[in-house]
Amino acid sequence: MGIRVNHLFYFILSLLISFAMIAQSSDDCVYTTYIRTGSIWKAGTDSIISLSLSDSSGNSINITNIETWGGLMGPDYNYFERGNLDIFSGRGKCLDAPVCALNLTSDGSGAHHGWYVNYVEVTSTGAHIPCAQQLFTVEQWLGTDVSPYELTAIRNACPVPEPAPPKPEFI
Repeated sequence: MGIRVNHLFYFILSLLISFAMIAQSSDDCVYTTYIRTGSIWKAGTDSIISLSLSDSSGNSINITNIETWGGLMGPDYNYFERGNLDIFSGRGKCLDAPVCALNLTSDGSGAHHGWYVNYVEVTSTGAHIPCAQQLFTVEQWLGTDVSPYELTAIRNACPVPEPAPPKPEFI
């Protein structure tokens, strides 16, 4: 009898914990990011890379270290090397609209801080939100030793709102 009650107790406890996790995470979305490093000489980096994703309303999620946030390539994998397509996936708050802007930043650390990025592709989905996908063409060096001498690449594909029609003037 004691063993049965014990099993029932743990079953109910695990069920409650599962429901709590689902309820807590229902506001989260899953963001998957594909980053292609260029194949040109010295395109790879050892720097820490951060990423900010924004929607057309200006809401954003900030990822301070994309590798530790959601690196999927394994513990011994060397991210952001020449020619690599690196994949990251993690959870964050759901935005009000699909991702349409990004801020990709290198901290400039490491022996090889310069980094040439071909593109970043972002997919997002949530419990009550349709799947969305956005491709950001970067084709830029992130480094202080090569043009454009920037550690940040900002890309904005958000729609531009239509201007309001002029109000008629009465004389």
